[in-house]
Amino acid sequence: MSDAGELMSQGGEESEDARNVEELSAIVVDAAYRLHRDLGPGLLESVYETILCRILLDKGLKVERQKVIEFEYGGMRFDDGFRVDLLVADRLPVELKSVENLAPVHGKQLLTYLRLLHLPLGLLINFGAATFKEGCKRIVNNHRDFESSRLRLRATEADGDN
Repeated sequence: MSDAGELMSQGGEESEDARNVEELSAIVVDAAYRLHRDLGPGLLESVYETILCRILLDKGLKVERQKVIEFEYGGMRFDDGFRVDLLVADRLPVELKSVENLAPVHGKQLLTYLRLLHLPLGLLINFGAATFKEGCKRIVNNHRDFESSRLRLRATEADGDN
């Protein structure tokens, strides 16, 4: 397994280009749900991060762990401004926690990441919650494309039949 701070990229470059952020989100949520179901709460955040990263890599996605994000503000450059736990396909930040209850600051932290990265959607997943449903949050930043990719696919297929 890799150490925290290591960049992990593997496979999937071509296929994930066709996936939008909603499809990527669905894949991550499904994998995290299964992980929570199988292992339950109580492990260290780094354990969940390592396992979830491997699961997503095995699905052919590009995943970067503890991705250092640089940004500029007011003429100042911050080379190590923050680290996102997982960055999936260069488009979906995933912030992981393993705490009994999420605090409001956790969602605000991810929203700040989204704003600095100019990305529309991120996932905040708390593996410490009793149920996955109470621990999984979508954080949005000017995200407007909520239409399910399956519905869009079916609509496109239906349009082609006419």
